[in-house]
Order: sequence, then C-alpha cells, then structure tokens
Amino acid sequence: MNPIRTLDRPIAVAPAPRDLDAQRPARRRRTAPAPRVSTALYRTRITHLRRAPVHHYFEQSSYSWFVDLDALPRVPRWLRPFARFQARDHLWDAPVDTLRGRIDAFLAGKGIDLRGGRVTALLQPRVLGQVFNPLTLYWCYDANGVLRCVVAEVQNTHGERHAYLMPPTSTDRPAAVDKKLYMSPFTGVDGYYLVRAPEPDERLDVTVSLLRDDQPAFVATLRGTRRPAGARQIMAMQVLSPVAPLMNKMSMRVQGALLRLRRVPTTPHPNARPARDRRKIPSTSLMRCPQ
Repeated sequence: MNPIRTLDRPIAVAPAPRDLDAQRPARRRRTAPAPRVSTALYRTRITHLRRAPVHHYFEQSSYSWFVDLDALPRVPRWLRPFARFQARDHLWDAPVDTLRGRIDAFLAGKGIDLRGGRVTALLQPRVLGQVFNPLTLYWCYDANGVLRCVVAEVQNTHGERHAYLMPPTSTDRPAAVDKKLYMSPFTGVDGYYLVRAPEPDERLDVTVSLLRDDQPAFVATLRGTRRPAGARQIMAMQVLSPVAPLMNKMSMRVQGALLRLRRVPTTPHPNARPARDRRKIPSTSLMRCPQ
C-alpha cells in the first residue's frame, strides 16, 4: 500500500485496481501510469456575496479534502467517524458503487473516456454520519496526463444534486454554464454561472459567480491553504469546524432566515414534491470537453 505520512503512523490508501484491458504484449511499450496524488486537507474560508436585490455578505471557516479517486484515504478505525468517503453521497444517477466508477460512468454518458487517467476531487466526507457537499469538484485527466474536463457537482439543502461538465478552467479563464438546479429561494433557476476552479496546489482558489443580464448577482468563493492529511490535522479540523457538513447546512439556513427578515423576494421551488422523490436529477452536459 502507498502510505500517507502522518504524525504517528501512516494512513493507508486503497491501491488503484489493475486495468487488465490495458495489458499489452511484453515487446510493446506500455503507457506509464499517472503519478499518485497525495491526499491533503485544505483549511478553507467560504464567502457568499449577494449583490441583488440587496447587498448581503457572510463568511465562515470550514475544510475540504483533496483526494485521488483511485487512492481514497483509509484512516485508522478511531478516526473513521470523522472521515467516511462513500460513493452513495455523490452522482446518484451512476449505476456503480465506487466513486471512481461513478465519475467514469457519468463521463461515459457524455462520450468521454479517460482510459484510466487520474481523477482528483475536492469534497467533504461524512462526519459523524452527516454529509453535505454544496460543491464537489472533479479534475479529470486522460492516460497521457492531459486535463480533459472538470465536473462541478452541486447540492442544495433539499437533497437534490446536479453535475455540470466543464472544460478546464483557470483564474483568468472561467467556464460558463447555464444554471440548472434550484439552489435557493432567493435566486431561482435563471441566469448562468462563471466558474473558476483550477486544481489546487499549495493554495485553493475557487470562485463561482451567478450572472443575470450579464451582471453578477451572487458570488461565492472557496479559498484555503494545503495541509497534510495526518491524524493530528484531521482532529484539529474537528475542533476548528466541528461536524462541518451539518454546520455548513445550518449556516445556509440561518443566512436564508436573515434574508427573509430583510423581505428579499423569493421564488418557490419549481417542483413541490417531497425531497426524497427528487433525489435523482438528470445531469445534463452544458459544455463538452475537447476530444
């Protein structure tokens, strides 16, 4: 197993499954496997700025995990309640039960085959049974190490999800995607997003802007610094941001209550059925990755 170095002992990661179809005769040169990405934690600062119809700003601290989907962390048993990575928490439309398999199935539905290339993700695992990922990002590379596309999976407080397929983005080259999922009664489903989501290194810097009539109505940022995914850091995150998924959801509800007190106009949910009946939402590609 490939260990992740920690303060006291290594945290093992699951080995990537062997691709039997990729085996070739001994005389032929085989493509070298993509280098394994080190699991990391990012201590993050989340900001929301609403520009219309009222000016409203808030920020909070949290954290995110950065992982290689072929080598998800296996934390010690005593830490598992604080970091459970489960495929069922992502991409509900996918027919397979591994997170890597689900992203491959999603991409296959859009005509994209990574041929075993690396996929990294920024996400929040289950913490004490709680999970809430307003935004999960996947960076998808082909077998030659070329970044083919980025998938942005969003979740609202009703438990609904939608996955947006985007070309690679950078701080100076955002991707534009039409908004498809009802995220808040204060924004409705009109407008489009500009997404800047470069793969993080020592710094994490993601910006999502919602535009209406080509004017920014809402801007969210996610910024943070990289830290090793050791036992001490995992526990430190639980102290700094206890039960982060639950706290993030509660924070959004509190901000919603404040906006209602300010009499901000609301748009009702387009589908009045219970949330359990709306879990599966078609994931429509809005921008195709370069072939």
